[in-house]
Amino acid sequence: MKRYLLLSICVLFLLPSLTACWNQKELTDLAFVMGIGIDKGKKEKFDVSFQIVNPGNVSAGQVGGGQGLPIAVYKSSGDTLTEAARQATKKISRRLYYAHTNLVVVSEAVAKTDLLDLIDALDRDPEFRTTTEMVISRGSSAENLVSALTNLDKLPVNKITKELKSTQNMLGENMSVNVDDFVSGIISSGKEPILNGYKVMGKKEQALKAESLQSTKSDAYLEANGLAVFKNGKLKGWIEKNNARGVIWILNKVKSTDINVDWDGKKNAISMAPIRSKTKVSVKFKNGKPVIHIRIEDEGWISEANTAIDLTNPKVIENIDKLVEKEIKRQIVSTVKAAQKKKSDIFGFGERVHRADPKLWKKLKRNWNEHFANIEVNVEVDSYIRREGIRTKPFWSTMNK
Repeated sequence: MKRYLLLSICVLFLLPSLTACWNQKELTDLAFVMGIGIDKGKKEKFDVSFQIVNPGNVSAGQVGGGQGLPIAVYKSSGDTLTEAARQATKKISRRLYYAHTNLVVVSEAVAKTDLLDLIDALDRDPEFRTTTEMVISRGSSAENLVSALTNLDKLPVNKITKELKSTQNMLGENMSVNVDDFVSGIISSGKEPILNGYKVMGKKEQALKAESLQSTKSDAYLEANGLAVFKNGKLKGWIEKNNARGVIWILNKVKSTDINVDWDGKKNAISMAPIRSKTKVSVKFKNGKPVIHIRIEDEGWISEANTAIDLTNPKVIENIDKLVEKEIKRQIVSTVKAAQKKKSDIFGFGERVHRADPKLWKKLKRNWNEHFANIEVNVEVDSYIRREGIRTKPFWSTMNK
C-alpha cells in the first residue's frame, strides 16, 4: 500500500512537467527557410542565400492575405555553412527554421571544388530534412535561382520540386535527387552520384522583379536542364537530352517519355509513349572480366502517327516495335559511352559487380572508374505497342486516296 502511495505522489509531481512545452517555438518568432543557395564567396569561402517565405503574402486572395512578394531572400557569408547561417541572424529578426526547406541550390563553381564541405552540415542537423531536393545552378549564381519569382507557383521552390517530378513522369530526362541520395552516392565505392541542373532562362534580371508576375508571358523562367555527373565528390561534366534520358532509363526510373521513329522516308513520323518500362542490369563474367548486361522491357502506345499507315496490321506494329527497340538501344549505348568518357560510374555497375563477385571486387574497387571506362556493356530491348489510340488509321491515309 505504501509503495502505491509513493508511486502516486511521484506521478502527481511529474504531471506539471509533462504538460509544459519546454521547447515551444512561436510562429511569429520563426523565419521559414524554403530554399538555400550556395555560391563561392569573395572574402569568405561561401556566400549563402536564404529564401524565406512571407506567410501573409503567400495566402493572398484569402481572408487576411497580403499583396506583397511571397518570399524574401537574405544573403550572408562564412567559411562554413554553419557560420554563414549564424551570420545571417544580423540581418533577420527571426530564428531561421529549416524543417520546411525543400531545396538546396549549389553553383557550378562550388560543385567543382567544395561541395563535400557542405554535405555534413546538411546531413547532421536534426532540424534539416535529408529528403530535401538538391540541384546545380547552371549559367547563373545559386542566389539568382533562389531569388527568381514564378507565375504558377507562388513559392519558387515548389515550382522546381514539382517540375522535377513532372519531367520524370512525362519526359524522363530528370529525376528527383535529394540530399540522402547524394550522400549515398558519395559513400558508395561502386556508384557515383548525379544531380539535376537548373537554369534561369531568358532575361535573368527580370526573374527577380515583381513586374514579371503581372505578365502572361514571362521574360525569364526556371528550367530543368541536364544531369550533373560527379566523380570523387566533384562535378566533372554534364549529360543532356537523350543521354540524360538514357541515364534515367538505366537506373529504372523512367515512367514515361516519347520515342520518335522514321517511317516510309519521313523523319520522326511516329511517336511512341511508354506506359510501362522495366530495366534490369546484371553482371556476367568473360575471361575473368565483368560484362554488364542491360535488358529493357517496354510497353507503350502510339501517341502520334504523322504519315499514312495502317495500325490495324500486326506486321506494321511489329515493324514499329523493332524501330522503337533500335532507337532505345541507340540512346542507351550513347549514354553509356558518354559516362565512360567521363570515367564516372553513375549507373552503379560497380555495386552489381561487388554483389556478383566480392573477391574480384576487392581487386577492382580501388580503380573502379578506370575499369568502368573500358567495361563491355551489352544492351537488349524488348518493346511492345499495346494501344494505338482512338484512331487506327490516321487522316493521312484518307488524304493520300
